[in-house]
Amino acid sequence: MRYVGNGGRISKVAKKRSQKPLTGRVALVAGATRGAGRGIARALAEAGATVYCTGRSVTGNPSPYKRPETIDETAGMIEGAGGTAIAVRVDHTIEDEVKALFRRILRARKRLDIVVDSVAGEDPLMKTHGFLWEAELTNADAVFRQALTSRIITAKHAARAMMPAGRGLIVEVTENDIIGGGANPLAHAVKVAQKVLPLSWATELAPHGVTVVAVTPGFLRSEAVLQHFGVTEDNWREAAKKDSNFLESESPLFVGRAVVALAADRNVQDRTGMLLSSWELARAYGFTDYDGGRPDWGRHKIDFSVLPSDWTDLFRRGAALEVKWLTTLTARTKQFKAKIPS
Repeated sequence: MRYVGNGGRISKVAKKRSQKPLTGRVALVAGATRGAGRGIARALAEAGATVYCTGRSVTGNPSPYKRPETIDETAGMIEGAGGTAIAVRVDHTIEDEVKALFRRILRARKRLDIVVDSVAGEDPLMKTHGFLWEAELTNADAVFRQALTSRIITAKHAARAMMPAGRGLIVEVTENDIIGGGANPLAHAVKVAQKVLPLSWATELAPHGVTVVAVTPGFLRSEAVLQHFGVTEDNWREAAKKDSNFLESESPLFVGRAVVALAADRNVQDRTGMLLSSWELARAYGFTDYDGGRPDWGRHKIDFSVLPSDWTDLFRRGAALEVKWLTTLTARTKQFKAKIPS
């Protein structure tokens, strides 16, 4: 079966996939309601994994973001394509609910191989653009609780579930493959943490055989993005009339297949702690989007004319400072590493 669009329509392909590399594996996708989380859940199931889809939005109790998508809908798409999915309503900011979720999975399946966290990827509270001196801080505690504390809670219990088996993959879904990014100070703090915390967790969990990475999609055609451009997955290329960069966009399934490729790689621990991108992983593993294309945001020559000119100046300054910052940090880290007894 092959994914077609965000609307849940599935069509048979002439040539069935001969292998399902994740058959027998058990996966949890936190934030499987929409966007990257939904695409990853579908890709994992496509590859043969049993997928637990969690989030707060269920039939009859839709998203506080005022979006129509639910985890029940995601699970239904997977089941309709012949996969196995279990939708479980969980608020990942509440540790008792997360603890109960992991207990339930281990009791029922006796294993947990893959945990992907995509919670709050499109939280509206983080989308308002503004400089430091313009920051609206009224909802700061809610932003950090929903988009960051929830990640730490989930990763904590993922680690506890995986350590006894001496294996496992934890994936933090983030945005952008450099340190810079974020629409405002709150969003920036969250996104940087989502990229850097996996480095720390990978260090701690390496002796236990558990791999931790951060993964970013490119220009993602999520449900919200398609709506913003006034298009659907069937006619998404029409949005290029507003923004030519959209022609290099990817469906949510593409980053999902990136996670599948990692999970199926016996040498995945070589990548532990790293910040990875869907396009770089596609180059390495050779997977494609549902339409056979291979969008590559990293090689795309971005058309900055669609952005305000002061944003371009901001990106230029930010990139230059980040290079300087990372170069200095690399030298310091090497000096520190040399002091550690072998």
